[in-house]
Amino acid sequence: MLQQGEPDDYVIATGETHSVREFVNLAFSHAGIEIEWRGNGSDEKGVVKSFASTLQPLTSNLNVGDVLIEIDPRYLRPLEVESLQGDASKARKKLGWEPKVRFKELVE
Repeated sequence: MLQQGEPDDYVIATGETHSVREFVNLAFSHAGIEIEWRGNGSDEKGVVKSFASTLQPLTSNLNVGDVLIEIDPRYLRPLEVESLQGDASKARKKLGWEPKVRFKELVE
């Protein structure tokens, strides 16, 4: 991008679509914590379901059932779209760019 003759805007994206829930589940799983989702809608919370056995000494401040994630209505968008997906076709065409890191590796 920086070597282009003229400035331009590019979207850098994998073209994959993932939910915040998928991100949270994968991130906590990578950290050795299994999340269970309780409630519905804006009352839904992610709570500790279990820990990887290797984490026991590190989780003295956490217990099964502790809430680790919940919705804060201050951050909800009033006109939320159902799905967002980046289109990197311009970067592919003009820059020859291809994603090298996928969702799972990015979260890890």
